[in-house]
Formats: sequence, structure tokens, C-alpha cells
Amino acid sequence: MVQLRRIPLADQAADVLLARIRAGEWPLGARLPGETTLAPQLGVGRSTVREAIRRLAGRGVLDSRQGSGVYVTALDAPEEWDEVLRRADIVTVLEARTAIEVEATTLAAVRRTPSDLRALRRALGARRTPAQSVEEHVDADMALHRAIVVASHNEVLLELFDGFVPRVRRAMVDMLGIRPVPDEAADQDLHAEVVEAIAERRSDVAARVSRAHLDALKASVSGSA
Repeated sequence: MVQLRRIPLADQAADVLLARIRAGEWPLGARLPGETTLAPQLGVGRSTVREAIRRLAGRGVLDSRQGSGVYVTALDAPEEWDEVLRRADIVTVLEARTAIEVEATTLAAVRRTPSDLRALRRALGARRTPAQSVEEHVDADMALHRAIVVASHNEVLLELFDGFVPRVRRAMVDMLGIRPVPDEAADQDLHAEVVEAIAERRSDVAARVSRAHLDALKASVSGSA
């Protein structure tokens, strides 16, 4: 039996407002009419209008300014992050991951603390553990890469990395199940080189090795597609 999902009124009102903004009714920087005007236009109560505005503000389309009104700050709303990732192919995701991780590695070599370094070495050791399943190996690998991003002390980069992990993890498990890493010792040495470059604050070396690793990973994924 098909389950029908009721869409909240605030979501419907937000969709109507967004459609009117997209259509050019209110240009960038324009002030929206007040709640008392919008409510009857939309056929909802003022509280629903207020919630619809709050939702569009959360998506970067509107900005509520105390004592001034509500203004258009973008002419469209970006797609939901999960939807974008579901549609993206793994090579595209890895290209974006490279942009994030190479910068994070550079920053980690500058900003890492003694605590970060201990976490990196623990994660590196866990990645070396023998007799891991493919899933365990991928999870240990992701944990090390995440520890590097954490050491960059950039919350935005960490948020972006965490958004990529589910998409990348599944692809890596599938790929390694078909095509294992040809030289696991060399692969581990490459990761150790990144960690030591971060430890020695050699940001150029850390970034170069990180990029080389991710480029090789992208090439492997492309070859197995």
C-alpha cells in the first residue's frame, strides 16, 4: 500500500515564496511584504508565514533583519546536500574530496597540536592492523583521513569531509572487494609519509603526498568503473 506523506504548510508556503523569488517578483536585495500581507496571499496564518521565512533564511535565500524586515539574499536555494551527493558519481566526489583534503593537510602541518599528532599516529597504527576485512580497512583509512582534517582546525572543511564519507566509503568497499590494493605496505608507507610531514610541519611535502595518493585513488576508481 502506498503511503502518502503530508507536506507541512510551512514547507508549502516556503516553496511558493521561493517560486515567486525565482520568477523575479522580488529581486536580490528586495524587501518582502509583511506577514499581514503575505498570509492572506498564501492562504495561511501569520505563524506559518513566519516559519516559511525561517526555513528559507536557513537555506540562505532570505535574511530577517530586526526592526527592518525580511530581505532577499539569494535568488535560488541550493539543493539539499544529500541529494547532490546521491546524484554525483564517485570520481566527482573524489575530486571534491581532493580539494578538501589537500588544503586540510596543508593546514594540519601548520596548526596541528601534540594531541592531534598523537591521534594521527594512533589512527595510522590502526590502519596498519593485519587481517582486517575490507570494511574494517576502509573505516580505518577514513578515520586516519578524518584525523588529518580535524588537525587542520577548520570546522568547515571537517563538515564537508563528513558529508563525503558515506558516499566514498561504499564505493571504496565495493572497489577493494573487486580490486585490492596491489601493494599494501607501499600504501601504508605513503600514509605514514603524510603523517610525518605533518609532524615535521612540512606543509608542502604533506600536501604533495596527499594529492598524489588521492589522484592515484581516483585513477583506480576510474579504472574499475
